[in-house]
This record gives sequence, C-alpha cells and structure tokens, in this order.
Amino acid sequence: MASPISSRIFGLLPAGQTVEAWTLTGRGGLELEAITYGGIVTRLLAPDRNGSAGDVVLGFNDLDSYLGGHPYFGAITGRVAGRISDAAFTLDGNTYRLARNDPPNHLHGGVEGFDKRLWSAAPVDREDGAPSLRLSYHSPDGEEGYPGNVRVTVTYTVTHQNEFLIESEAVSDRTTPLSLTHHSYFNLAGESSGSIADHRLEIFASEFVPVDENLTATGRLESTSLHGNVFQAPRRVGDVIGLLFQGHGDLYALPRQNGSEPRLAARLEDPASGRVMTVSTTESYLQLYTGSHLNCSTKGKSGFVYARHAGICLECEGYPDAANAERRDDILLHPGQTQRHTTAYAFSVCSADAAGKDKSVRSASVSYQEGMSQR
Repeated sequence: MASPISSRIFGLLPAGQTVEAWTLTGRGGLELEAITYGGIVTRLLAPDRNGSAGDVVLGFNDLDSYLGGHPYFGAITGRVAGRISDAAFTLDGNTYRLARNDPPNHLHGGVEGFDKRLWSAAPVDREDGAPSLRLSYHSPDGEEGYPGNVRVTVTYTVTHQNEFLIESEAVSDRTTPLSLTHHSYFNLAGESSGSIADHRLEIFASEFVPVDENLTATGRLESTSLHGNVFQAPRRVGDVIGLLFQGHGDLYALPRQNGSEPRLAARLEDPASGRVMTVSTTESYLQLYTGSHLNCSTKGKSGFVYARHAGICLECEGYPDAANAERRDDILLHPGQTQRHTTAYAFSVCSADAAGKDKSVRSASVSYQEGMSQR
C-alpha cells in the first residue's frame, strides 16, 4: 500500500536551493501536491460523481513556469493578502512604506511576498492518520517594509472526509499587520476545461466592502441587496460576472459567530461533473475573484493557456487594507500573542438530478441562516 504522504524534488531555485514537492493522499480520494516554493498547491485531485479524479486547481508542471511569473496560482499570500492603499500604513506613530507593486497600492505582501519564499516542510503525525504537512517560514524584520520578526507555520491536511484543511499560526516580536490567504484558482470541471461560467456559487454573507477604481477597499460595509453581487442563493457565475465591478468580484464580510470554530462561507458547484466544494473559515472576510484578469502567456498543466475566467478564487482573509486603522484590528499581530486561523475546502458530489437545484444546498442555506442569527 502506497504511503499517504511522499516527497520528491520539484526543481532548483537560481541560487541553488532545492524545492520539494509533497503529495498528500486521503482515504476518500482527495489528493494534493504542494511545493515548498510559496507553499503553492500545484495539484488537487477530487473525484466527480462517477468516481473519476480530476485536477481542480490551475497551475504548472514545472518550477521554471512558476518562477517566470504567475497570478498567485495556489500560493500562500502575505504578509497581508489584498491591497494596502497608497502602499503605506502608520502604526504606533511610525509610517511604513511598502512596494507599489499594484500602483498605487501594495498587493499580496509585495514584490517578494510569502508566495515567492522558500518554506521548510515536515510531515505532521495526526491521531486520525490523515496525511498532513507543516510549512514554516521566518520573515525577518523589515522584509518588504513590514515591522517585526514573524514566525509563521501553515499546515496542509487532507482529511479522510475529503477536506483540504489549512491551519496557520504566527507570532511576532513587534506589532505588525498579518493576514494570510490561500490563493488557488478552482475549476471544478477540471483545470483545462475552460470557463467557470457554468459553476453555481453561493456566498453566505449579506454585506460587502465596495472598492474604488483601483480596487482599493473603501472601508465601508454595504448591503449586497443594493447591488448585483448577491449570492445568498445559488447563482450561475456567468450570469453575475457582468454585474460585478470590473467583472472582478467583491470582498464579503462574513457573519460573526460565537466561538472559534470555522463557519460556512461559500459553496461552489459544477453541475456537469457533480463536484461540490464548500468553504468554511475562522476568517472575517471572503474575497471572490472571478479570474477576470487571467491572460497567461505560459501554458498550464495540460498544455492550454488559461484565459479569462478559467478559474475562480475564494480567498478567506482578514480585512486587507492595513492603512485603514478603523478596520485593521483583526489583522494586527502583537508580541506575546499567537494568531491562529483555519480554512477548510471540503469536496463532495451531488447527483445529476440535484445539480444546480435548491434541494442540493438546503443544509448550506440552513447553516447560513443560523450564522446570520448570531450577527
């Protein structure tokens, strides 16, 4: 019987460091491959309604393609995921100026954020025997302009229930903003199948954060009922993209909850394959990105170029704009504290009869309503 966790050499960085690829295989049929460069998930195989496994994340087969530049395929993004307005923030009387790598803003941790760092990897023994991998990185004081020495671990687990579980822990010796996210582009029909327009999406939130013309968060919360970005019932993604600002997708404020357990944030379904993915998290926000800017010059894993809307991102994170003192408290990491978060992408299937119908999402909708009652 093959080991549920294994490793191989994926490639060498220009400075000669070895990049490893680790494969985690769960008993339920879910299989994940991640590399130590950026913690990138390069492959995620999930069964369809007929039991056939398909790769449901966009990416490449070789390290050179990732080093050549890509839109954060499958990566750990940080120190802060999202855009920091005007590429600067003030904290404890000091102003910290960051790279304007998405002018006029700072995006996803800068020019060489966590997505471009080499992480250390080690298997984790779990009582339930599920394959698990802990990725560790030390971000030194001043890296990409951020204060404090930060030690962070991100643990990937493939559970026996076909969940891709992501658990992060971080400590710092100075107060600093820290908000990580996982940046896979999902296509439940398969990474080479084209557009995600026929996917059905639910997001269990009634408020979002509007953005300006530079996609900078404004800091306001507005009701989705006043806009075209309502996903509280299943909607075909292709029917909604034209209603979203710049066709991009919005930052949704998730319902508050009692306790520290992950709560349901979103549900994605591909009616053709029957694959269903639910997203649960302890984070406060979910960023929807429709892949509107995808136009890759490098061919993906199956030899196809990823065009617009070839994948969809459901990024669980804290409030992204560290320059906004009113809303950034949930991402500030203080000395003596440990920041912990959990996000789970759970895979299942629905029958052909239930695909796209309300009865296939009844339990998800009930969970959403229960969460709303706690706001």
